[in-house]
Amino acid sequence: MKKTVRDFDVTGKKVLVRVDFNVPTDEQGEISNDARIRGALPTIQYLLEHHAAVILTSHFGRPKGKINEKYRLNKIAERLEELLKLPVQYCREFVGPIAKQATADLKSGEVLLLENSRFHPGEELNEDALAQELASYADLFINDAFGAAHRAHATTVGVAKYLPAGAGLLMEKELEYLGMALEQPKRPFIAVIGGAKVSDKIAVLMNLLDKVDGLIIGGGMANTFLLAKGIRMGASLVEADKVEVAQEIMAKAVEKKVALMLPQDLVVATALSADAVARVVLPNAIADNEMALDIGPLTVASFAQVLAHAGTVIWNGPMGVFEIDQFSAGTFAVAKAIAESSAISIIGGGDSAAAVEKAGFAAAMTHISTGGGASLEFLEGKILPGVACLLDR
Repeated sequence: MKKTVRDFDVTGKKVLVRVDFNVPTDEQGEISNDARIRGALPTIQYLLEHHAAVILTSHFGRPKGKINEKYRLNKIAERLEELLKLPVQYCREFVGPIAKQATADLKSGEVLLLENSRFHPGEELNEDALAQELASYADLFINDAFGAAHRAHATTVGVAKYLPAGAGLLMEKELEYLGMALEQPKRPFIAVIGGAKVSDKIAVLMNLLDKVDGLIIGGGMANTFLLAKGIRMGASLVEADKVEVAQEIMAKAVEKKVALMLPQDLVVATALSADAVARVVLPNAIADNEMALDIGPLTVASFAQVLAHAGTVIWNGPMGVFEIDQFSAGTFAVAKAIAESSAISIIGGGDSAAAVEKAGFAAAMTHISTGGGASLEFLEGKILPGVACLLDR
């Protein structure tokens, strides 16, 4: 177990907190979903209640080591202020004389948000001098950015060399739920894996086959599995070079006695567009010019039946192109089935989290991860550098 913010005496201390405020924005640059900001509130509020001075650092977007006005954190500071109902100081510098002065002046019970960490080229390089300067502003480091824990950057790993380091309350929750699912799941343990490509999730599938009782595969990646069974997939997205891998995964499922479920019917169309004419077909009836874009009603019913009796469900990746309404039914139906089951439900960030929100079932899920890439690597069984660097209890 890693130390958490609760294991330190923070009273009167300056605490550097790595948060994940990499929020989605609309075309006007306005925040379209503030879930990641809300996710950091318990840690910030805990520190304020215990009379600490809170210095927040986060990345936002991909400015590639250069100052880019589009990726400044001023609007994030404003939203955080609204949510905390307290003033949030915002420093237009990440490190340097202005940031140094702002952190030096910060008093207990105050919050300061430093500028986008990725404006500095040394952030993604985990530059030692940068980590050292950042660490000089504080007495303690708390990493609450699970979404960035798979990155060995200056703000996720580097500063932990120079300050006592622990996990924030969100990080603790993420590790607790994902760890429980992999180590001590309530059974039957069902994994629902979707998304576009098998290649993105080979390691996840292989690792899960040693742990789950059932594996449901949907989305574009299911097309490659169907191709591996000799079914012609028309113009569907397939990874022909991953057919052997899909066959290996199916063979391992048989060997491990894991029920592996693939789509029994599909929603197909000749174009990926909102006005394309869609039809439902059995997998062996896809025309040469059609592509599979969602799972069909037979598949939804069979997946829902399995999910209804699950003890633990992990879901990572949508069942189709849910962003387009007529190809969203399968993904939303799976969300509904998980929400209505009595299972411990863990949604693995990214598109799955967006789909659950869009379908209106977010409140019914046990845990929605804030880290797409990080949760995937955790499910692969990888050690996350942003977690490994924290002190053990």
